[in-house]
Amino acid sequence: MRADRILPRDPPTRSRKLLIAPTGAQGGILGRFVYDGNNRVEIEDRTLAHLQMTIGAKLRRGEAFFFTWKDDVSVGKGRTTVWMHAGASLVFTFHGSRTPAINRAWLEALMYTANSPAGLYLVPEPAESATDKLVVE
Repeated sequence: MRADRILPRDPPTRSRKLLIAPTGAQGGILGRFVYDGNNRVEIEDRTLAHLQMTIGAKLRRGEAFFFTWKDDVSVGKGRTTVWMHAGASLVFTFHGSRTPAINRAWLEALMYTANSPAGLYLVPEPAESATDKLVVE
């Protein structure tokens, strides 16, 4: 067989679990974040909703940035970093049908990391006050 007839194989899809869970997480329902079809990570739905809002806000402003997460020990306990940009294919899949409550203080903390040179990474959820709750319908 000639070399020019050999088609390149699709890169393997990597499925990961996120190591860091939000403070107070009680084994919440896992959704999934997929980056460019190759990197998949399972993330608790409430955490995923906060990440989606943070990532969406950055990309709407045309700002590219790194997003780093720690992998679960079951998949090697490594670290994955992706370059978030407007041309990337991003999929946020939620297991639950209801939109979780949004903590404004957590969004601000996530945005603070996203604006840093290191880029976005998950930080523990700060305690929220009555004024920090954001209702999303």
